[in-house]
Amino acid sequence: MTSPLPLWASNLAVFDTETTGIDTSQARIVSATIALLGPDEEVVERYDWLLNPGIEIPAAAERVHGISTQIARASGIDAAVGVQQIVVQLAEMIERGFPIVAYNAPYDLTLLRAEAERYGVPWPADLSPVIDPLIIDKQFDRYRKGKRTLEAVSAHHGVEIGTAHDAGDDAIAAGRVLQRIARKYADVIPSDLEDLHRAQIAWAAAQAASYQEFRRRQDPSFVADGSWPLR
Repeated sequence: MTSPLPLWASNLAVFDTETTGIDTSQARIVSATIALLGPDEEVVERYDWLLNPGIEIPAAAERVHGISTQIARASGIDAAVGVQQIVVQLAEMIERGFPIVAYNAPYDLTLLRAEAERYGVPWPADLSPVIDPLIIDKQFDRYRKGKRTLEAVSAHHGVEIGTAHDAGDDAIAAGRVLQRIARKYADVIPSDLEDLHRAQIAWAAAQAASYQEFRRRQDPSFVADGSWPLR
C-alpha cells in the first residue's frame, strides 16, 4: 500500500541547468528550467531559459546536452539577463512557500551563485529550503548497489526521463523521484521543511566522509567536500 504524499512534497519548485563544464567556478549556464510540480506529479508552471554563455561551448558539453555555440549565440538571451531571471524566479518560488528541488544541488546552486557574482546579480540571503533527491536517496537506501545518477535513480523509482540532460526533463524527473521517495519513506523523513533542510546538511557531510574514507584506501590524499547545498 502506498503511503500518502507528505504535505511538504505536494508542491515542489524543481530546478536544473545544462552548462559548459563541470567546474562550478568557471562553467557557464547554457540552459535552465524551473518548474512547479503538483501533488500528482503534474507540471503546474514551467519556465525555460536558453542563454548565450558568452564563451565557446566545448564539444564535450555539446555532446551531453546538444546545444552548440552557434545555437546559443543565435537563439540564447544575454547571460546576465538570464542569470538574473533565474535567481529571481528561484527566490520567488521560495517566497511562495515552495521548496527548491535540485538533484545534486551543490553543483547547480554553486554554479548559479558563481554566475550571479560574475554579472553582479544579488544573491538571496537565505536560499532555503532546498531538497536534494540524491542526498535523500542515499540516506534512506544507502546499501543499494549501482549508480546514483539521475538516470539510474529515476529508473529505480519508476520515473521516466523524456530526454536525459535536457534541463526541463531532468528537473521534472528529479521532482517526481523525490515525490516517490517521499511516499516510500513518509514515516521517517522529517515532516517540517526547515528540519529536512538541516537534516540534509548533516547527511551530506556524513555521506562525503564515508566516501572519503573509502577513496583514501587507494588515494590517501583524497578529499570529499560534504558542504551542502552550496560549496
